[in-house]
Amino acid sequence: MSKILDHLERASECLGRFPTSVTQLVLRIALAVPFWRSGLTKWDGFGQLSDSAVLLFTEEFRLHVFGQTIPYPAPATFAFLSGTAEIVLPILLVLGFATRFAALGILAMTAIIQLTVPQAWANFHLPWAAMALAVIAYGPGRLSLDNLIGRRSELTAENR
Repeated sequence: MSKILDHLERASECLGRFPTSVTQLVLRIALAVPFWRSGLTKWDGFGQLSDSAVLLFTEEFRLHVFGQTIPYPAPATFAFLSGTAEIVLPILLVLGFATRFAALGILAMTAIIQLTVPQAWANFHLPWAAMALAVIAYGPGRLSLDNLIGRRSELTAENR
């Protein structure tokens, strides 16, 4: 039994040496993908919001608040904002630029999506929120533009 525990402890130590920066990169990509894919469905081309996106916010999507079902106010505006955020925020996440703010934006979108599709909390919204919170808490990691910019500004400050 003690040999098994020794092997498990050594294996655990090896796993503990896995680069955190790779984990943070994969986490950012995993959070970005579903929003990016959703964002692509909302556009018919650069700057051309699809009619179906507006139709979803006008006819299908409803906010579920305090037991009430409420239509989205200004559905065309919400469709545009949603489509824009679902393209811009994933790009920022993958690049690791303004990463914590991008993750905060995704977290806010997740909260609104939860109000729109409350039954999907366990399969979608909870994991998205957990990933966004992890990115906010632990940052983008070394494999990010935020890190590169931070290093560059530190070097510039040292050379003054």
